[in-house]
Amino acid sequence: MRVAPSGAHSVLGPRDPGRVKSRGLQYRGSFPSSDSTPVSAIVPDHSPARVHTGPPVFQASGVTKVYDMGEVQVHALRGVDLELYPAELVVLLGPSGSGKSTLLNILGGLDIPSSGSIRYGDRELTAFDDAELTRYRREHVGFVFQFYNLIPSLTALENVALITEIAKNPMRPEEALELVELGDRMDHFPAQLSGGQQQRVAIARAIAKRPQVLLCDEPTGALDVHTGIVVLEVIERVNRELGTTTAVITHNAVISKMADRVVHVSDGKVMESHQNTEKVAARLLEW
Repeated sequence: MRVAPSGAHSVLGPRDPGRVKSRGLQYRGSFPSSDSTPVSAIVPDHSPARVHTGPPVFQASGVTKVYDMGEVQVHALRGVDLELYPAELVVLLGPSGSGKSTLLNILGGLDIPSSGSIRYGDRELTAFDDAELTRYRREHVGFVFQFYNLIPSLTALENVALITEIAKNPMRPEEALELVELGDRMDHFPAQLSGGQQQRVAIARAIAKRPQVLLCDEPTGALDVHTGIVVLEVIERVNRELGTTTAVITHNAVISKMADRVVHVSDGKVMESHQNTEKVAARLLEW
């Protein structure tokens, strides 16, 4: 019988096939189990960066965001133009206060711009009402934040299952956890997991609903270097195997080496966007 850590009680109880529904996984190939080939063995040291083709997933045009702070106006975004393409891994690189998190929140429907256009496919996000934005976030976008936001009284499996129960066509929670190599930690509570393992649960939760887009805001910010690289390997694998369009926000220039494309953000503006000639495997990054 599972025992929750001190002060924690699982509201769903022991793993129960009747409570954590098992839906069919529509995925070509099999997901790795926790004892399968490690990520480092299947990702080459260097690989060609993906060159985008076809229409963009996101198209931001002239996006601004102004916050009223009493008598002072803070301009977080100043006329941003940006496109994200299917299945690419993009790093948004910039210092703290550059506006990159604000931009990510607007792309994810967590915030709205003061002016400008945000198109997701052929739909205009700025025209969505609150209910439409909620549905957009639930069905199309996965979020990974610096802090894990796991429910402490739920196991890893149950934290992921909360999302799969409300998604339209999710993968099974077990398979999401296996993809991030936590198949042997499903019944552990957050307090029984390391910081890196908790972040990997958060990634499993984000991808379990099969989002078209994965938005990661400083996913390694609260982790040491070794653990951070493990988390980046998981993000790399999700992008590579599931073809999920992935945007990673960071102030760490080293992380940009694993991207298809790097977007430099400063003072609320996109200063530069360039395609990497080749991508470096996450496990080879050092900082």
